[in-house]
Amino acid sequence: MIYLTLEQRQKIYDHGENTYPEECCGILLGFIKDHSKEVVTIIKTANAWSRQIAQDFKEENIEYSKRRRYSIAPQDMLSAQKLARANNLSVIGIFHSHPDYPAKPSEFDRLYAWHSYSYIIISLYNGQTFDCASWILDDSQQFQEEAIEIIN
Repeated sequence: MIYLTLEQRQKIYDHGENTYPEECCGILLGFIKDHSKEVVTIIKTANAWSRQIAQDFKEENIEYSKRRRYSIAPQDMLSAQKLARANNLSVIGIFHSHPDYPAKPSEFDRLYAWHSYSYIIISLYNGQTFDCASWILDDSQQFQEEAIEIIN
């Protein structure tokens, strides 16, 4: 389970709606307790996906558009890790949007996911948030839905 406040969830929604029709992305900082995670900080990042980044992937029909792919710049991830360390937090996940597509991970999302992270995906249709779900990789490298609990 992953715990978010209403304000944190709204920050993710706003980032997705403001970047629509491209995918948004960002980093989740927080605590891991037992088998759950609590988000403390949401870091909105720019979608760094580009033709140059796409060429690093070995996929035949790679998508070059930010409407269907996202990438977080290494310097943004490094900054997030430093911020987490300075505040006794951990990077616990990533969020991104799926413009005009369900809030379910794609095969590309699965192939490049990190095992310990939560992946919150929001679905937007016509620029408005429609759905939100969180996913984690199981021991077979398959995504399983993770419950999102809204706290105050």
